[in-house]
Amino acid sequence: MANVLVTIKIMPEDVDSDLDMIKEEVIKKLGKFNAIVGSVEKEPVAFGLVALKIIFSVNEKNSNLDPIEEGIKSINGVVSADVIDVRREIG
Repeated sequence: MANVLVTIKIMPEDVDSDLDMIKEEVIKKLGKFNAIVGSVEKEPVAFGLVALKIIFSVNEKNSNLDPIEEGIKSINGVVSADVIDVRREIG
């Protein structure tokens, strides 16, 4: 089976949310799904609100991403977590 690269966009509750804490909790959650985090980016949204975009690799057999999204949404300070891109890894 191949791996897929997934980009997930995570919205915090407000501008005062601790993005570093959220990032660490997301990485822990992804580890439970044997996902490997490639990069974490901060994306300005509006009025000081910043979203996290996390790119990770996961085995294609775990391609049902709903449990991953739900796990991330359960993190304190997270309002939403949406998969915005999925691509099959080559190489």
